[in-house]
Amino acid sequence: MNARLAAALVAALAAVAVFGGARAQDKDDTAKGIEAYREALKDGNPAELFEMAGEELWNKPAGPKNASLQGCDLGLGPGKVEGAFAQLPRYFADTDKVQDVESRLLTCMSALQGIDTQEYVDARFGTPKKNDLIALATYISGASKDKPVAVTLAHPKARQMYELGKRMFFFQAGPHDFSCATCHGEEGRRIRMQDLPNIMTKEGAAAGWTSWPAYRVSSGQMWSMQWRLNDCFRQQRFPEPIYASDMTVALSMYMAANANGSTVATPGIKR
Repeated sequence: MNARLAAALVAALAAVAVFGGARAQDKDDTAKGIEAYREALKDGNPAELFEMAGEELWNKPAGPKNASLQGCDLGLGPGKVEGAFAQLPRYFADTDKVQDVESRLLTCMSALQGIDTQEYVDARFGTPKKNDLIALATYISGASKDKPVAVTLAHPKARQMYELGKRMFFFQAGPHDFSCATCHGEEGRRIRMQDLPNIMTKEGAAAGWTSWPAYRVSSGQMWSMQWRLNDCFRQQRFPEPIYASDMTVALSMYMAANANGSTVATPGIKR
């Protein structure tokens, strides 16, 4: 290599290093700006309105039995809401199933109020029936704010659900051969300027689990974890999952159990 070519190569490498460093600095600055924006939004989170609406729905008689949901057992006994969300999903003996907050609400609506919940399962996200369920989930989650996630895998079916969620997390399919782990299985991944937590770690699982349900500023909508998972499937070009199905609960169990010991921060707020 002659001297002129060597000098040009050194200059090019130096330019790449400077450019790369500048891009890295730009990303860091943008990430800090986004975080500051999120912190500012937390003051007066519109999710509080959904939380209040959920509390009203919880106490309001409805359905053919004209009953409220005050007798709903979320795992801590009939009507006990405080701290219940922090321990969900969990195994329920009366259904012999592991359920998250939304699937458990469907059980209570059917048993206590006599409501045909299939209409709620079939309803599209963003419609009144789904919005009612999300408001209820927001109210219940808010009653666990600042409490530690404490999901137990002691029951064999809870452990089975966790293992199913883990398999689903790594399952690759669709036109792009994606899996949940494609985006959430490594450190430092981003989509545009959105950080993607590594769900396999406690810190990453906490980032992905503890702040949902959350208010989406960009759409002006309240999203539950079921809606969040539905949108992840859409982005993977997977078929739309059935609302509150075992598959969606299993993924929630995998995230929640990995986040054990972290602090519940719902209702959250997102970009």
